[in-house]
Parts: sequence; C-alpha cells; structure tokens
Amino acid sequence: MSVITDREQAELDRANASGKQPVVFVHGLWLLPSSWDAWRTLFEERGYTTLAPGWPDDPDTVEEARRVPGVFAGKSIGDITDHFAAVVGKLEKKPVLIGHSFGGLIVQKLAGMGLAAATAAVDPAPIRGVLPLPLSSLKAASAVISNPANRRRQVMLTEKEFRYAFTNAVPEAEAHELYELFPVPGSGIPLFQAAFANLNPRTEASADTKNPERGPLLVISGEDDHTVPWAIANATFKLQEKNPGVTESFEFPGRGHSLVVDSGWAEVAEKVLEFLGRNAPA
Repeated sequence: MSVITDREQAELDRANASGKQPVVFVHGLWLLPSSWDAWRTLFEERGYTTLAPGWPDDPDTVEEARRVPGVFAGKSIGDITDHFAAVVGKLEKKPVLIGHSFGGLIVQKLAGMGLAAATAAVDPAPIRGVLPLPLSSLKAASAVISNPANRRRQVMLTEKEFRYAFTNAVPEAEAHELYELFPVPGSGIPLFQAAFANLNPRTEASADTKNPERGPLLVISGEDDHTVPWAIANATFKLQEKNPGVTESFEFPGRGHSLVVDSGWAEVAEKVLEFLGRNAPA
C-alpha cells in the first residue's frame, strides 16, 4: 500500500486550500522531486498550484540519496504509478500532469486512468506499443540492462554515462555542473520493464491510450536526445494520436535528455504553459 509522506500531504493540503488548478510534476529515473523546483516557481507565478511527489522512499535531498542508495532498489513502474494515483486521488481538482523520462511514461498511465485534466510527457520512456528501439537508447540504458542482476538493484550513473544519457547536448562545463547537482541512484526494474514491454502483454509499462477521458496530451522531445530519441517520442505521439482527445507533439532542436534541468529548461516550460493555455482549465 502506498504511503503518502508528510511533505506530500502538506503539498496536497496547500493545493486543495488554494482553489487553484493543481499541477503535479513526476520526475524520472536518476532524479528527485527537487529537479522540478524551477518549474514549480514559474508555474506558481502563472497562477497554478504545484506538487512534486516523490517515488516511494525518495530521500529529500541529493546528498542524502547518495548516502543511502539502497532505498531506490526494487521500485517498479506499477509501484510508482500506484503512489502517484494515491496522491492525485486526494486532490479536489483533477490535475495537470507533467512528467519527464520515466515520469513521462507514468503520467501517460495516469492519464489513461482518467486522472488528468491535461498531460505533458517530456522525453517519455516508451510504453507498450512503441516499437522503435534505437541503438542510442540501448547504449544509454546499458549501465543497467547489461547486467540482469541489476533488475533488483539500484544503479548510479558515472559522470561519463550521465554525459551520454542526459547532457550530451550541453557544454562540458554545464554537464559537469548538472552531474554535481542532480543525479541519484535509480531503480533497475523500470528499465527492464520498458525494454521488454512489447514481449509482455501484462507489462506495467503500458498505458490506456484509447480512454476518451485521457484529456489533452502533449509529447515533447529533444532532437539530440540519446535516451529517448525522436523515433521513440514520435511513435508515442502516433500511438496517442488515436485518442479522441487533443494530442500534440513538439521537438526542440539541439536539445538532449537534460532539457528539463539544463540552462534551457524555461523554453520547455513555456511550451508546456502555452499548450495548457489552449487546452487545460484556467
């Protein structure tokens, strides 16, 4: 059973008391809720109330997470989705959902459950039905999936691995700074689940893309993303486009997988805000 933390409950109470449209941010592998801090400030300035729940057992800080890496092991896509569904279920207004990487997969699952007013999936990990598997994606995931024992472990990316998987499109100095600030160990299970989703009809790496209650959805990709290249993002869009709801996609030229935390994050956030301005409750 999912346990809502004191921090998450405080954010829920604040959001419900505000009367404003809530926005729930969902981070991906190797990041923490704090990776959304700049986004939250911007969205609050634009009139939204924001929440950034953690994955189950997420530490509060990067420093703590690196001291106790074992807490990340064993967290599956289903575990994470159940936790966010529990949090979202306590909101008095159906929220906007914004997720990055595996968070982009999670928000599609939640939207497919009819829990979203609108959704933005940024560089989303592939759901079942997304067929392309580019070599760059396999290389980015190889730190985990090259060893089957990592399924039940947590794995920390080296700076070189983070450079390839996240920060290949930013200058070297910025890539080093981002490595110091953001990455934490990540659970191995989600990568194995996504890698073999199309071979498993019962996989947790799936979403109901046909539910008419899904709501508007935006898929964002980075042109130079190694982890979720355009082929994956575009296949996600094509799959979701069959839904009767509004479905849009946008590719940012010259951007990589770090586009929600690097120096160009605001451009991505503004694109999401523009989409919400046209498609979501005020």
